Amino acid sequence: MPQPEREHSPAVHPAHPAPPHPHSATLRRLEKSSGRLAANAIARMDETLSWYRAMPPENRSWIGLVAQAGIAAFTEWFRHPETPQAISTDVFGTAPRELTRAITLRQTVEMVRTTIEVMETAIDEVAAPGDESILREALLVYAREIAFATAQVYAQAAEARGAWDARLESLVVNAVLSGEADEGALSRAAALGWNSPEHVCVVLGTAPEGDSELTVEAIRRAARHHKLQVLTGVLGDRLVVIAGGSDNPMQVAKSLIGPFAAGAVVAGPVVPDLLNATKSAQAAAAGLKACTAWQDAPRPVLADDLLPERAIASDPAAREQLVEEIYRPLEEAGSALLETLSVYLEQASSLEGAARMLFVHPNTVRYRLRRVTDVTGWSPSDVRSAFTLRIALILGRLADGDPQS
Repeated sequence: MPQPEREHSPAVHPAHPAPPHPHSATLRRLEKSSGRLAANAIARMDETLSWYRAMPPENRSWIGLVAQAGIAAFTEWFRHPETPQAISTDVFGTAPRELTRAITLRQTVEMVRTTIEVMETAIDEVAAPGDESILREALLVYAREIAFATAQVYAQAAEARGAWDARLESLVVNAVLSGEADEGALSRAAALGWNSPEHVCVVLGTAPEGDSELTVEAIRRAARHHKLQVLTGVLGDRLVVIAGGSDNPMQVAKSLIGPFAAGAVVAGPVVPDLLNATKSAQAAAAGLKACTAWQDAPRPVLADDLLPERAIASDPAAREQLVEEIYRPLEEAGSALLETLSVYLEQASSLEGAARMLFVHPNTVRYRLRRVTDVTGWSPSDVRSAFTLRIALILGRLADGDPQS
């Protein structure tokens, strides 16, 4: 009898087994030795690296995990040398991000070098007979890759810190310019390395076109060269520098003027600390605005040298400063000084003319004018100073004539 026809099912072919590793014996021995190699690497670090011995236990334990991960990653890399391995993730991903702050790049390089040296000394013991050169070459290639991975990790950490520091610095600079500097601004500045210098001033000018980061870095280089601390940033078209460490604002401005674009550069007065830097910033900003009225202004120029222009431009701080620092001291010194100065200025700075109007000898006028210089710091015989003194007299009389003053 004919046999019933059987249904044929599709043939199932067994999966092809993976080809054996060409150096399977070495791979097995490497896997078995990984724990011992990691322990030897940690022992070598403890013996040769003083910074490792001085670290807190938590950080030493993280370094131990990194060393173990590095050896495990080499084992996996040796198993599949043709497959790109994410070495930075495999090795450094076991440690927290904070470890890059606790351990410098130099220390990390020493740690990696020590681990590689321990592995290299164990090649003859770990490699199967005949595989010594293969394992040694693989370790050399792996060492190159781990070096690149180390540089990448620290570069990424530096970029992240740089971006965060730039945001912090911008917050501090904005707080100072807006008059909102407080303890929070001090904390942010401290995080940026600001160590509360005794003398602080603000320098303002026009920012150059192009990459603002390059401008900021140029300011920092100049500050380091002149041993100044700075907090700086580009806000719109303005380049702002908060400088600490010098009681001479003109010298500070000259030291940092290189990165500024063409145009006026104004230095505010020195204040005792960062919390008071708003006063310096506001004076510098008012001076920068009024500087166009003084066509022959030096570059850089002090905000206090622009007091008359600032007063005419409705800067209340400048008006108050002119009255309180020039008019009031002259008033307190006696009416003779105020009268003599007023007549001298009205007589086109003529000693003889003032003497005739006052019915005194020219030497008396000369003596009183020297007293004016001693009291105010401004010399009536200097054209620029005479202009400042004239504005101060006008503002003082207006203040005295104001029934609300």
